Amino acid sequence: MTDSTGSPASDAAAPPLPADKPASHGELARTMGLVSLIIYGVGDMLGAGVYGLVGKAAGLMGNAVWLAFAGSMVAAMLTGLSYANIGSRYPRAAGAAYVTHRAYGWPYLSYLVGLAVAASGLTSMATGSRVIAGFLQTLGLALPAPALVVLFLLFIAAVVFRGMRESAWLNAICTAVEVGGLMIVIGVGIRYWGSVNYFETPPHPDGSAGALSLTLVLNGAVLTFFSFIGFEDMLNVAEECKDARRTIPIALICALIIGTVIYMAVSITAVSVLHYSELAKSPAALVDVVRKAAPWFPPILFTGISIFAVSNTALLNYVMGSRLLYGMSRQGLLPAPLGRVHATRRTPHVAIGVLLLVVTALALSGDIRQLADSTSLLLLGVFCVVNTALIILKFRDDEPRGAFEVPAVVPALGVLVCLTLIAARLFGAGADRKAPLIAGAIGLVITALYFVLRPKHVVMDDDDHGDGDRDATAQAAA
Repeated sequence: MTDSTGSPASDAAAPPLPADKPASHGELARTMGLVSLIIYGVGDMLGAGVYGLVGKAAGLMGNAVWLAFAGSMVAAMLTGLSYANIGSRYPRAAGAAYVTHRAYGWPYLSYLVGLAVAASGLTSMATGSRVIAGFLQTLGLALPAPALVVLFLLFIAAVVFRGMRESAWLNAICTAVEVGGLMIVIGVGIRYWGSVNYFETPPHPDGSAGALSLTLVLNGAVLTFFSFIGFEDMLNVAEECKDARRTIPIALICALIIGTVIYMAVSITAVSVLHYSELAKSPAALVDVVRKAAPWFPPILFTGISIFAVSNTALLNYVMGSRLLYGMSRQGLLPAPLGRVHATRRTPHVAIGVLLLVVTALALSGDIRQLADSTSLLLLGVFCVVNTALIILKFRDDEPRGAFEVPAVVPALGVLVCLTLIAARLFGAGADRKAPLIAGAIGLVITALYFVLRPKHVVMDDDDHGDGDRDATAQAAA
């Protein structure tokens, strides 16, 4: 590898992470095994959004909607495999910022990547907390929405502070409920399977018969790609995983495959029960599927399932965000207090507290759905940078190899796919013209923060992360 000035550095910069090393005073506790990490990944990808997404995708793809999810899985898997490779080589919190700096040696780019990921999590949490408040009010909880937002965020923060073990248990419960909801959809509708032509597509605007084409599948994959967002968060809990170099690649790939199977089965069920044109018009497509296939099933239960799904997304984004700030602090990109670990709970308590203040302010500021949509555009940019960083590191002879390696063509294709998705979001039919402006504004805010904080030292490794000698690279901020 090279240090931040471009000079060669020794392999000691990436010491091995022992699987069962006890947590030291400044180290996170390693409590996550393979199963809990798979559940973490599946829970992060699945969410309440799929209940509406299936209808939108069916409107575009018709009965071939399942192909859209298959296509988007291939696109997501390319970047997912890159993240699996990175997790196997460099299993650290704030992994995206870490590999960016390791590859480019440019603190500003690492800072931008890290906080862009954090911004996506913050806006997702804030949006989710407002959705939860609305759900609770529909269930008869007579409290004003702002109070419900604050109470919900305090609860999530308390769980995350309590520890990764407790967070993993709540994640497992929420994931079981949200997967259970999708299993209900499949279970009540599976008897309809085989009743339609699964390659039928909507007619053209001129009334002529539609035809399945590569262009249509690609457009569908662009729409459904964001249902797989979440796999990247698994890298940020690397320092709380047992045998992280082996566990992360297996768990990440398994989570993507499980998510794909569930999405495809749900979409096949939906178009089997209801005509795709009905699904496209429905604001709650899967609820309508169950209403037709099982009229005895109480629809209010899906409100409860949605509460668990949205809560799970908020929980996992909170875990991701706090570990991201912790990792960036340990690298010297953020103020040192954010890297402190609670002596008893072994969690980054300062980062958790700061996130609580920021996300509460965001949630109480009004409707930020458009902000959340714009941060997904930033995430695609992050994927491009991280994929490119992996290519650079692969061609350095003195870089350590991981237990799981992919050829350089995989991250190269990942970059190509992400650039295609960015172009589709910016220039495709129905593109939101405000999204790039908002994404650019977020980038300017992050840039301003960088020049205000002016990180002076970027620390690539230290003794808390392994059993090798300390190897730090000092970088005066440009």
